[in-house]
Amino acid sequence: MSVTIRALTGSEILAAIDDLARLRMTVFAEWPYLYDGDPGYEVEYLREFIEAPDSVLVAASDGARIVGAATASPMGAQKQEFRQPFEDHGIDTSSLFYFGESVLLSEYRGQGIGHAFFDHREAQARKCGAKAATFAAVVRPDDHPDRPAGYVPLDGFWKKRGYAPVEGFVTELAWKEHGEANESPKPMQYWLRRF
Repeated sequence: MSVTIRALTGSEILAAIDDLARLRMTVFAEWPYLYDGDPGYEVEYLREFIEAPDSVLVAASDGARIVGAATASPMGAQKQEFRQPFEDHGIDTSSLFYFGESVLLSEYRGQGIGHAFFDHREAQARKCGAKAATFAAVVRPDDHPDRPAGYVPLDGFWKKRGYAPVEGFVTELAWKEHGEANESPKPMQYWLRRF
């Protein structure tokens, strides 16, 4: 497979917005998120994201097909209600970069694309003067009935990249899982790396 990885600009993101929305819904439908996505929400989320100053969307493409994407933006560009838990934890949001999703179709995993996503996002964070980067990951119990046999969480990968879970920093984010009638809150653990 010949995959190219590059940052997309605002107009390029807009041109690929439907493909990116489908990609997010496909990957997040899998374990551990089990997301029952909504195309309209996805497009709106991506439109809002590209309007944030200094944000970056890194895309992995196989030919013309986008097979993976990762996002990042300054925490200072986020809404106050999103920044507040960080500030309550004594984390300076003015010098913090938030890494949003990192989604990649399963057949393209294990080729170093995840590392490239982190490399590009960390480079953007440093370029913007950030002193640290953070992201959140859903917390699922080991005995969850939908957990695939042999599933290996990404904790080891993240730790090799220099990230660590922030002790006691778990918030909730609501979404609708497959099989749920409505959205329900899920615990999200924050991870952080200082540069």
